[in-house]
Amino acid sequence: MERYEKHIFVCQNEREPENPKGCCKSKGSEEVFRAFRKQLADLGLKERFKASKAGCLANCEKGVTVVVYPEGVWYQKISTGDVSTIITEHLLHNRPVDALRLFPEHKTVD
Repeated sequence: MERYEKHIFVCQNEREPENPKGCCKSKGSEEVFRAFRKQLADLGLKERFKASKAGCLANCEKGVTVVVYPEGVWYQKISTGDVSTIITEHLLHNRPVDALRLFPEHKTVD
């Protein structure tokens, strides 16, 4: 198996409803994960890029949280509508989507 160019991890953490941090699961992380998998397949990109479910990424209060490696770019408050932007801009054109970044101060250097 060849190594993927980029690997997308989508937090699937689930907490009790009364937890003040909330959880990515209740904010739609399963739908975001499925959207990544479907769009990568539909675009013929699943051999280049891999989307996986992740356990707690420790940012559920800012969830749905997504991280893309190898760059280590973290995204926050991701919805299914953001998936195509991340695929097009970050995965295909190597331009992380600054407007969605969790840690905008950690910009990658070209």
